[in-house]
Amino acid sequence: MSSAIDGLISGLDTTSIITNLMALEALPQTAIKSKVSTTNTFVTALQSLNTKVSSLGDAATKASSAASWGAVTAASSSTSVASSASTSATAGSLTFQVDRLAAKQTSVGASVTDLAGFFGGATPPTLTLATGSAASPTVAEISMTGVTDLAGLASAINKADTGVTATLVKVSANESRLQLTSKATGAAGAFDLYSGSVAAADLTAASPATALTGRDAKFAITNAADAQVTLWKGTGVEQVVTSTSNTFSGVLTGVEFTISKVEADPVTLTVARNNAALTTLASDLVTNLSTVLTEITSRTKTSTTTDSTGRTLVTGGVFSADNAIRTLRQSVLSEASAPVDGISPSTMGIVLAKDGTFSFDETLFAAALAADPAKVQSVISGVAARLEKLADDQSDPIAGSLSLRVTSQQSYVKGLGDQVLSWDTRLDLRRATLEKTYSGLEVALGKLNSQSDWLTSQLSSLSSSK
Repeated sequence: MSSAIDGLISGLDTTSIITNLMALEALPQTAIKSKVSTTNTFVTALQSLNTKVSSLGDAATKASSAASWGAVTAASSSTSVASSASTSATAGSLTFQVDRLAAKQTSVGASVTDLAGFFGGATPPTLTLATGSAASPTVAEISMTGVTDLAGLASAINKADTGVTATLVKVSANESRLQLTSKATGAAGAFDLYSGSVAAADLTAASPATALTGRDAKFAITNAADAQVTLWKGTGVEQVVTSTSNTFSGVLTGVEFTISKVEADPVTLTVARNNAALTTLASDLVTNLSTVLTEITSRTKTSTTTDSTGRTLVTGGVFSADNAIRTLRQSVLSEASAPVDGISPSTMGIVLAKDGTFSFDETLFAAALAADPAKVQSVISGVAARLEKLADDQSDPIAGSLSLRVTSQQSYVKGLGDQVLSWDTRLDLRRATLEKTYSGLEVALGKLNSQSDWLTSQLSSLSSSK
């Protein structure tokens, strides 16, 4: 803001004079600011293109991977069997019978009124929980310290975290039952609860200890059981397969299936090539390829405008004069359309039009895949490998050409910004100097006017005295 006082003595419009002079002084800075704006636009365009080239690289990496081409899908003949397949699975089928679902053991103790009734006498210092096979059980001791009632008994069993949960169920006004349930399904979840400390060897002896509650028919509501299917049922090679849960893994390599109910009829599991996944693999590559080329085209094309005098102005896009971008576009076109082992990618659905754009022909791709899947994989993987290398050369964060250009241009903008700040200081000093100069002029003129008035007064006095 100007501190000068407009023409009090001189009558000059000091503020306007200084403003016009400063506009002339600031012309170099204005040019630098314009360069900053232009360069920032260019940097933004480079960053956008670099991101799209990087995405093309990701799609190409996936399409060039042999694992991606191993995509298969598993389907079941029954809705009660859900299945999935990994890339390690191979095409084939398997028929089996669903015999049994996996189950947890749930057992209920006798109906009692108090803790003494549950134990048939004094509370023991410990309980023993035996889990797993009855012939070779795993035992865990449960401390009964501080347990004075049935609720405390349930709490002690739960606190021990033995894989069995306890719930106290009130069955009448005065009586309750202790319900025990295994956390896991499968035969390994079977259990028995014993009073006192009992060794595993004693449980497998000729006269084992008597369980308070457990897998005995007297107590068990549901028995622990593994899920079971039978392969090739009714043949000489019939084979039973079990699982601790309802999910079976490894019966077929790379395939997992889950049963949800027993089936009277055999279930057939079929593993086949996942054509939908392979179609997506190829189409995604073409989509990302087209996105890169569209980005370059949109930022290269010219625009036409009319100025205030009616003249037509043609302005090039931000990439229109950039040889490196022009070379990149040509490289992308070449790598995507060149034959692989003498076979054109267009026969596999990667079609290059006359206007330099790519499209994905799903019908061509499907026909080629049905006729020779190995050839389709070879050609599209070959194209993808070339595009992957091109994208890496351009977009690698450390050494990629586009990435380096972005970094370089950003440094250039920073340098221009420093120049703008330097000019701010220079222009502030220049304005202060001009304001001081014009203020000094007004003061000097004021003194001259005062002297002139004095001289006029003196001359008038002399004339009067004569």
